[in-house]
Amino acid sequence: MSIRVDTPNSLPRPPGEYEALERAWRKPAGWRGLTAVNNTRIGRLYLATAFGFFLFAGALALVMRLQLAVPGNDLLRPGTYNQFFTMHGTVMMFLFAIPMVEAIAVFLLPGMLGARDLPFPRLSAYAYWAYAFGGAGFIVTLAFGLAPDGGWFMYPPLTGKEYSPGLNADFWLLGIGFIEISAIAGAVELIIGILLTRTPGMTLARIPVFAWTMLIVAAMVVFAFPPLIAGTALLELERAYDWPFFIPARGGDPVLWQHLFWFFGHPEVYIIFLPAAGMVSSMLPALVQTPLVARRAVIFSLLAVGALSFALWMHHMFTAGLGQLETTLVSAASMAIAIPTAVQVFAWIATLWRGRVQLNAPTLFILGFLLVFVLGGLTGVMVAAVPFDWQAHDSYFIVAHLHYVLVGGLVFPMFAAAYFWMPLFNGQRMSEPCARWVFGLIFVGTNVAFFPMHATGLLGMPRRVHTYGSEMGWAGLNMASTVGALLLAAGVVLFTLDLVRTLRRPQREHGNPWKASSLEWLPQDEYATRSQPDVRSAEPLWRQPLLAQEVERGMHWLPGTVTGMRETLVTGWRDARPGHLLVLPGDSWLPFLCALGTAGFFLLMTVQQAIAAWLCGALAFATLVAWLWQAEPVRTRPFAVVAQHVAIPIGAQGAASHSWWATWVLVVVDAAIFASLAFTLVHLSMRLEACPPPGAHLPDPPWPWLQAALLAASSVLAWLNGRRASWCWPILVAGACLLAAFAADLGAQRSAGLSPSHDAWSAAVAALLAYQGLHVAVLAPASIYVAAKGKLRAASRATLDNTILLWHCAVLQALAGLALLRLL
Repeated sequence: MSIRVDTPNSLPRPPGEYEALERAWRKPAGWRGLTAVNNTRIGRLYLATAFGFFLFAGALALVMRLQLAVPGNDLLRPGTYNQFFTMHGTVMMFLFAIPMVEAIAVFLLPGMLGARDLPFPRLSAYAYWAYAFGGAGFIVTLAFGLAPDGGWFMYPPLTGKEYSPGLNADFWLLGIGFIEISAIAGAVELIIGILLTRTPGMTLARIPVFAWTMLIVAAMVVFAFPPLIAGTALLELERAYDWPFFIPARGGDPVLWQHLFWFFGHPEVYIIFLPAAGMVSSMLPALVQTPLVARRAVIFSLLAVGALSFALWMHHMFTAGLGQLETTLVSAASMAIAIPTAVQVFAWIATLWRGRVQLNAPTLFILGFLLVFVLGGLTGVMVAAVPFDWQAHDSYFIVAHLHYVLVGGLVFPMFAAAYFWMPLFNGQRMSEPCARWVFGLIFVGTNVAFFPMHATGLLGMPRRVHTYGSEMGWAGLNMASTVGALLLAAGVVLFTLDLVRTLRRPQREHGNPWKASSLEWLPQDEYATRSQPDVRSAEPLWRQPLLAQEVERGMHWLPGTVTGMRETLVTGWRDARPGHLLVLPGDSWLPFLCALGTAGFFLLMTVQQAIAAWLCGALAFATLVAWLWQAEPVRTRPFAVVAQHVAIPIGAQGAASHSWWATWVLVVVDAAIFASLAFTLVHLSMRLEACPPPGAHLPDPPWPWLQAALLAASSVLAWLNGRRASWCWPILVAGACLLAAFAADLGAQRSAGLSPSHDAWSAAVAALLAYQGLHVAVLAPASIYVAAKGKLRAASRATLDNTILLWHCAVLQALAGLALLRLL
């Protein structure tokens, strides 16, 4: 139990303590930098890669604008234009926007939370490399004419085999798969990091607004990405194995894809906007030197936006033939979400009014954000009205609205953040005179480029056309948009040159140039702060003026390294009282090699190089096993002294373990994917006159009872192994029961005569079975892995606990699938 004192470590520090801390966190030099897993270093790689994708997508947009500058232009052929606009939208949404907000969070949050690092640094490293390899493979397709050309939303039947017979669509599905892996891995890291690795004293009421924002966004990712995972898997199954989920002639429905895609796609807009809002709420108090007005109301409004965003997925489907009740409810929700968003806008305006405004670079971009984003929000309310949306849908009015929201809602705050937090990189600030030119070019260019598109759309110009006739009357407006795009591009180029110049300047102490109140401005090194600060308010650097000096002298929590390894404190999710010491894994090649093997497997399978693909798969599997085997280092002592007269356990088990809660997050992701597949079956069943369809019938009664008995037995045996960790045989028998249950399910489907290539309903049943098979493919080796450790050490107990938790989840899903089939 921890004890609050004035300073947790007020006595002089023992000799050698600081040197041991530096040794534990020493960064790898040269090419060994690829092994780095420190989140601040991974965050730098994330930021650079995401910004590179932003420049690439912007270049594609500029070429498209040149194509549309004059009527009848032939700069791009129709097919090439289709690839360009598909790549532009996909890269901006999936390879820039979402990774960029996670990159900023991974870079800033350890410092903001006062932690040494986030709890799963190797997972962050794997997520980054999977994103980098997958994104690079996706970009390369453009050079070989294999880039997708069905739009960033990939609507079937256009993207089915009949109309897209090549590999173009498959590369889109592959590339998005990597982003899904990366985003969910990042969400796990952020949720557990924000809840459990805050510095002592940082209660829920004292968490920085940006950290609150990222916690909400990470939770949104957990629920929003699984439907996209399910949808991309179903579309790839249709393309690869002729399972007709989206083919109407065989019982499928193209609108099913829209449901799955937009249940991800509309919350994604807020997944992008909320971090930007959190950055503005974090920067503005420092820029005007006053606390954020209505801080509590801002946090509650963030929660409201996150919750309401999931009620809007049919906002993009008003013209898809939905019922009147559905469109009315979604239209109302689309307008209601403007209320909590407006709360934040008024809080920012009030903060500006109360503080001392100076027109420096971050402030200029925040003001530009307020103007541009509010304009985009107003047109959002317009398209939320169903009659207006019927007229404006798929016109350039929607293009204008989308870009005002995304450029205003992310790009302007991103540039403000770059100018504000740049000193954290090397202690240097970017040029203020240059920043004014950058802001002017980007602000004017944005409005000149996208405001005329409102008129172009209302005059009838549809989206995704590569040219138009001079008689349409759109030439002047399109030329204006192209000029605006060139101005915007000039601003981005000027910013990039100043960014490179600043990063090349020599390293120095960053200090606190904005006189900010948050912890990331404490003196930082590879190990974050010299000691983890004891926080007593929501503005610690303002309320505790001596905090920086005390932390640097090691007068607060965990001033050194207890085990000689990398460590951070795990604290209570509500009151942030120290719970146990977490020993973090060090730098390693394993995440890099595992991501390389994963990328190689999917890329090579896509181009039908099976032998090389399986070799890459073997590399990924081997490195994953080695990674997990090293995940829990041996503890040399049971307790660690982290402050004077305060000792806490090293590591934890069960509900006290951070990995146990991370496994619960994965369980939620897993259940959401299963729910998406179950929704697919229900949706297709509702389209049938008779369910099952003619020619298909449910398995005979003995089969389901046998499957249920085997599944229940496997779960009971896994639970028994959890009670007696020294036993090995229960988990092995449980794995055998799970395999037998899956074999019985296969036999039942075969006896029922269900052919997934015959009709969509049978394909949906087969998809549920295939998902159960995926669980078996993971858990059966996991049972062998757990048993191979023999009598588990106390330090390795988390391996068994987490495996059993996943086991029960898999069994419940399989039983729910059986019940769903019977109910339908």
